[in-house]
Amino acid sequence: MALAQAVDFQFVDTDRWLQSHVQMTVAEIVDREGWDSFRARETAALKAVTAPSTVVATGGGIILTEYNRRYMRENGIVIYLSAPVSTLVNRLEAAPEEGLRPTLTGKPLSEEVQEVLEQRDALYREAAHYIIDASHAPDQVVSEILAALSQTAQRLQGGVYN
Repeated sequence: MALAQAVDFQFVDTDRWLQSHVQMTVAEIVDREGWDSFRARETAALKAVTAPSTVVATGGGIILTEYNRRYMRENGIVIYLSAPVSTLVNRLEAAPEEGLRPTLTGKPLSEEVQEVLEQRDALYREAAHYIIDASHAPDQVVSEILAALSQTAQRLQGGVYN
């Protein structure tokens, strides 16, 4: 959200958008319809919210689908906010919506985050145009993203080569 405010763009979170449109939490969707249905709904949400001048925050599992990785790369700039497991666990524990997402492994949170990150890190990196260290304070993370985007704009002014 801080990035969207810094660049005066709209902000959309795909999980929140989806939950508001189906009037169920992610946990309820998964419980009633299963993970495959949730992933299909997640893809539909991604396509629905992709728009110019919009920062889109996605759920961490959106990159599991090759179509989503390709769609994001072709329709915007993908930034992987990379952080150590301990940082991610602290943020999840502090999040008021923590209980709205079902467990993926049934393990304690720190073990689950470690396992899931090990499975997904390569996919995040594959999808990303930029990888930003997200363990810093939000203002610093936004500054690093803006610096990366500025470099892209400067390169594009010189021409596009392929």
